[in-house]
Amino acid sequence: MDSSPNASDLSSLPEESSEEEQQPKRSTAPSAFSSKPHRPPVQASSQKYSPLDWLAYFDEEEDIQIPDSNDVFHIYKAGSNGPVAFCLHGGGYSGLSFALAAGKIKEKARVVAMDLRGHGKSSTENELDLSIETLCNDVIAVLKTMYGDSPPAIVLVGHSMGGSVAVHVAAKKAVSSLCGMIVVDVVEGTAMSSLVHMQKILSNRMQYFSTIEKAIEWSVKGGSLRNIESARVSIPSTLKYDDSKKCYVHRARLEKTEEFWRGWYEGISEKFLACPAPKLLLLAGTDRLDRALTIGQMQGKFQMVVVRHTGHAIQEDVPDEFATLVVNFISRNQIGSRGIEIPGIRRAS
Repeated sequence: MDSSPNASDLSSLPEESSEEEQQPKRSTAPSAFSSKPHRPPVQASSQKYSPLDWLAYFDEEEDIQIPDSNDVFHIYKAGSNGPVAFCLHGGGYSGLSFALAAGKIKEKARVVAMDLRGHGKSSTENELDLSIETLCNDVIAVLKTMYGDSPPAIVLVGHSMGGSVAVHVAAKKAVSSLCGMIVVDVVEGTAMSSLVHMQKILSNRMQYFSTIEKAIEWSVKGGSLRNIESARVSIPSTLKYDDSKKCYVHRARLEKTEEFWRGWYEGISEKFLACPAPKLLLLAGTDRLDRALTIGQMQGKFQMVVVRHTGHAIQEDVPDEFATLVVNFISRNQIGSRGIEIPGIRRAS
């Protein structure tokens, strides 16, 4: 952690009094330079990294009890009109990863962000079964429980691991009202080649935090996030308090799920290209396209946007830009509350 003092740290130091100030004051006319400028109160580190309430971004939270099981999935909801942007977070994140973006998207569409199995506030019988099959079944079960046989228009939005889940869910053709898919910074070729480094990456990250504030601070100084406001909303939901260690630890035990990693990403390029719904791929760098996607993009099979000056978590680092991209995708593809709206043709209700 960077311990060098910054400007805000220095501004909190007491000022030294000069020899003149220690001398008896003379009765002279006030000088234009004698008044000291007002200095705002210094924001302590604990305040700068203090948690923020999700209610400033989402409208409500809800627990979805899956029938005939003990699985309960936690969701956050925003907005009341339009299609549903159903958001799936990456490994180690939570539904609150989409909080800041949801605050903007909800002006044009509904947002549902789900805590996947083993993450956030969701509670399942087997927290470590992160197989792609199980994750897909979880998403389909939540959609079925929420909307029954008359779901609204759904746009699947998935980041990283959640992006692979979105692609596999679409491939199953189990969501009858699927009208679009947005995949955020995950490409099969890059993901597969990086798996050999995953355990090292997980073991090298900070494991224990004395306070939530320290975890938020680490996430933007040494972790994967660049936006302090987003980290203040999302990071608390990625932690749990360990009574035995008397500190906070990561909620998701990703290091114990290695057997499922290849299954997340294997074959997702072809499945993504095969999805007939409109598709948008958001990337943090152009070097991430593999051969299949490069060919597909040249053939115009999907829209691709490279989002500059951001890290892996595009939706957290630049939430306003991310929200604009989502809203424009929905608008450009004429996705309404019940599906694809064709001008001049009245859809049956």
